[in-house]
Amino acid sequence: MIDVMTYTVPAPMRPVVSDREGTKMLLHEALARSRQQEAIEAAQQHALVRRVVAGRRWAMLAGFAARRADRARAAARFATDPVPR
Repeated sequence: MIDVMTYTVPAPMRPVVSDREGTKMLLHEALARSRQQEAIEAAQQHALVRRVVAGRRWAMLAGFAARRADRARAAARFATDPVPR
């Protein structure tokens, strides 16, 4: 008599990851969450850079306006000064 043994291969286990809150999730869910957090951090950094650049631009514009106002005041003062005779 021939004894035939069949070997059963267990199904591969899905990797389970615990995040910071201790919630169990699948690996693809953890990767998606990680990518989402990286995207949020990148957006926050981009917003900060935009605010800094906008502040510099407004400072340059304010300096330009101040210099132009000084020139206009000087020209108005020169025009109203009595002419020496």
